[in-house]
Amino acid sequence: QVQLFESGGGSVQTGGSLSLSCAAPRHINSNYYMAWFRQAPGKEREGVAVNNIFDRPEYADSVKGRFTASIDTAKKILYLQMNSLKPEDTAMYYCAAGGRWSLQPEDYRVWGQGTQVTVSS
Repeated sequence: QVQLFESGGGSVQTGGSLSLSCAAPRHINSNYYMAWFRQAPGKEREGVAVNNIFDRPEYADSVKGRFTASIDTAKKILYLQMNSLKPEDTAMYYCAAGGRWSLQPEDYRVWGQGTQVTVSS
């Protein structure tokens, strides 16, 4: 049963922006950490950003300064604003909920189905 619902993916050119959303009505609370991951074809799943209800996210080095994660605790929605996109950002993006402050996929038990982001050069 899918409990996290991503939206907002699409196709943009290099330098463009996209905003992703993840509706998490049962997981945006004090019991969970929320994270964004991405997985490109043939590559391992990579942590992008981790956040919690205190909205002080941490980022992977590869996206620092370009991506901004935020959380709306009232609406129970996680956001990822992606600016200055590069072709290497092309991947399926997932949100996830887990019990540890981590960017490792094995620390997360609940996953959305993903939304595709494609950046063309």
